[in-house]
Amino acid sequence: MTVLLVVAKAPVPGLAKTRLCPPATPGQAAAVAAAALLDTLDAVRATPGVLPVLAWTGDLTAAVRAAQLRAALAGWRLVAQRGSGLADRLANAHADAAALAPGRPVLQIGMDTPQVTPDLLAAAARRLGTVDALLGPAADGGWWALGLADPRYAEALRAVPMSTPSTGRLTRAALHARRLRIAALPELTDVDTWPAARSVAAAAPGGRFAAAVSGASVSGAAGAAPAVPIRTPA
Repeated sequence: MTVLLVVAKAPVPGLAKTRLCPPATPGQAAAVAAAALLDTLDAVRATPGVLPVLAWTGDLTAAVRAAQLRAALAGWRLVAQRGSGLADRLANAHADAAALAPGRPVLQIGMDTPQVTPDLLAAAARRLGTVDALLGPAADGGWWALGLADPRYAEALRAVPMSTPSTGRLTRAALHARRLRIAALPELTDVDTWPAARSVAAAAPGGRFAAAVSGASVSGAAGAAPAVPIRTPA
């Protein structure tokens, strides 16, 4: 069984998806982030033969749509992100996921590609059984998915600058340096800017994410949805 690891940030107004502002307000950006995370969790839950794990950061008690997040995470294994930067947090998340399921491959995604489908994730999990690593390139030069047959290979990420137009290329180079057999997943657009959000919403019009983007586009000044307390893992 493959561990399907989602690395996510609590959708708190003013802290989540701030690059969507403007034109979105902080409340709208957090609502879009919450919808993206919920759609992603649904896709993972519908993927057969995987163990779902969420590595999170931020205050889930202050999250938009917290009650829905709590319900969607029922039965998941939760771990807190740890590390001083994104590269360290990703490497540590792979290590923590491996500790939960020793000897299992890990397929990691984020919350920025709510258009991802169970079929795509299932196909990636199957393919991970034939190669050492999978890398899903993002349209902005980064990557949206990383699969590792041995999650210890994630140590290679610590030397890779994250959130740059070269992140995908440098990640592939770091994996190649370890002599790994790497296969590519389909390229997806991740949600970092408002034009990207609208593009992803158009590609997946039936989900919560598309509805949140449409609502923000129409209202133009809607505030944050009310927060509902949710217990965070110990």
